[in-house]
Amino acid sequence: MTRAELLADDPLWLILLKAVVLMLIGPIMTVGLILADRKIIGRMQNRPGPNRVGPYGMLQSIADAIKLPFKEQVIPDTADRKVYFLAPVIAVVPALIGLAAIPFGPEVSIFGERTVLQLVELPVGVLLVLAGASIGVFGIVLAGWSSGSPYPLLGGMRSAAQVISYEIAMGLSIVGVALYAQSLATGQIVDAQRSGWYFYLLLPSFVIYVISMVGETNRAPFDLPEAESELVGGFHTEYNSMKFAMFFLAEYTNMVIVSAFATTLFLGGWMAPWPLSAIGGGVLNTGWWPVLWFFGKMFILLFGFIWLRATLPRFRYDQFMKLGWKVLVPAALGWLVLIAAVRAIRNQGNVSTGQILVIGGIAIVVIVLLSLLLPERRVPDEDSVPITGGGYPVPPLDLKVPETTPRRKALKAKAKSATKRTAALTSAKEGSDDGNV
Repeated sequence: MTRAELLADDPLWLILLKAVVLMLIGPIMTVGLILADRKIIGRMQNRPGPNRVGPYGMLQSIADAIKLPFKEQVIPDTADRKVYFLAPVIAVVPALIGLAAIPFGPEVSIFGERTVLQLVELPVGVLLVLAGASIGVFGIVLAGWSSGSPYPLLGGMRSAAQVISYEIAMGLSIVGVALYAQSLATGQIVDAQRSGWYFYLLLPSFVIYVISMVGETNRAPFDLPEAESELVGGFHTEYNSMKFAMFFLAEYTNMVIVSAFATTLFLGGWMAPWPLSAIGGGVLNTGWWPVLWFFGKMFILLFGFIWLRATLPRFRYDQFMKLGWKVLVPAALGWLVLIAAVRAIRNQGNVSTGQILVIGGIAIVVIVLLSLLLPERRVPDEDSVPITGGGYPVPPLDLKVPETTPRRKALKAKAKSATKRTAALTSAKEGSDDGNV
């Protein structure tokens, strides 16, 4: 039976059990990742991480998770309350849904029922995961807009531009995998890698995807939407308490999803690595062992997120956009053309796939390096605004700052009404005193 047929025969109690486990993966791994983030970065930067709550600080994330729901909620006066409350939910829920199409293992037995370790096997499962990872940006944009403050709005706009830019490169990197696997179903993509994992057969696609997934999740060095050095705190400046925690939950859950997706597309999914896969005729690729291999590969990618945050400085926004639009997207398009040419040549000649891919990969690397190293030629424009500040544009000198803001208007109106009420009460009191006299 195929994976789809096995899943179709699952009883209701088994479907609910899988759904509950998938919903718990995000919050549980978020607690562990926040602790690992702080401890590993502390070790890399030669400083102590959390070391007060529990043995070796192991309970710090649990203490934070207990503290945040009980903190006082402060809502800006100018906030759109309905959207303000809804935005964190929009950011979290799609992130949790994306795990439904990820195959965590092969056919197993759960309480005597034969099934596969996957919730749904869709013909377009890849698109479901991409949609779940990208829809969360609406929550970020709405959070910035509904706060009624300029800096969160700027952070939300940056996040929208960032996700659109890197979503294109990510989608193009996945097209090569779909061409080789001849399917968009995640389970079939894993099965197609039995003869070779795609991370070395499609190395440029893997590199583009890894860079794009860091930009997609707003992680350093691409964490421009929440760059506290530029935008106070980004889109969640006006959030606190449990709603602030939900944005952290969405960020770390998205990290888990894109890492699990990379494992599925490029690292053989739940299949054991080469030395272990040859033991006992592939016995380690059966039963519950593959769950260990899947999470092991995923944890390696998650460690890469932490490593990047500890070592690389933050990009400037223009550098960040240049990398996405001028490097990743053209490289992905050129690589797709090469893949299509390889498949056409293979159908007509005796040239091996490896030889063509190696030559094409070297050519693409050379083109990308030349595009990065060669200086840009700028044509002077007579009507252009003069540029100062070391070659970077600055705001015009006649920029007018608004005299007031919506928040100040609301506060002034509130203070004015309070003054009127006080004057009315005072006059009423004086009148009553005069009558008593």
